[in-house]
Amino acid sequence: MEYPEIFNKCIKIILKNEGGYGNHPADPGGETKYGIADASDGNKDGMVDIDRDGRGDVPVKDLTVDQAKEIYFKKYWIPMNLDGIRNEELVLQVFDFGVNAGPVTAIKLMQRVVGTVVDGKCGPKTCRKANYFEGDVSEAFRKARRQFYLDLITRKPNYQVFIAGWLNRVDHTNFQYT
Repeated sequence: MEYPEIFNKCIKIILKNEGGYGNHPADPGGETKYGIADASDGNKDGMVDIDRDGRGDVPVKDLTVDQAKEIYFKKYWIPMNLDGIRNEELVLQVFDFGVNAGPVTAIKLMQRVVGTVVDGKCGPKTCRKANYFEGDVSEAFRKARRQFYLDLITRKPNYQVFIAGWLNRVDHTNFQYT
């Protein structure tokens, strides 16, 4: 599959952030590989749904990098519609946050940061606000992302185990990290 150049730049960092296989007991997604969670298709069955038909296609442990990239492109990149944003660091941050917290959550946070209608859809108005933001839009998003995580552990203290990793991830999600 042919992907846009910016997606290819971002996915290298996303995959580095996500790492290989994991199965943390506090992670509600269950088993993960390359950040793709077993439960991402709604079923905790040890299988990943690559073709998005609702049925698992491959065991989580057997997921390949190419399969993970396809999932990220179809399930995250396309729905997030980040192609209209010119600031590549912002695109990377929003994409990475979408992978970690969900595409709609990431777009809503970006919309709050840039000061536009918060509807979870990255359309022309959101892109325009992001592209003409006065100041460092990617740093403003990073700051808001950090606060999101801090607020989350206040609401869900059992996620405290993840906070250091989440904040470290925000700090290392940039193109110099590759």
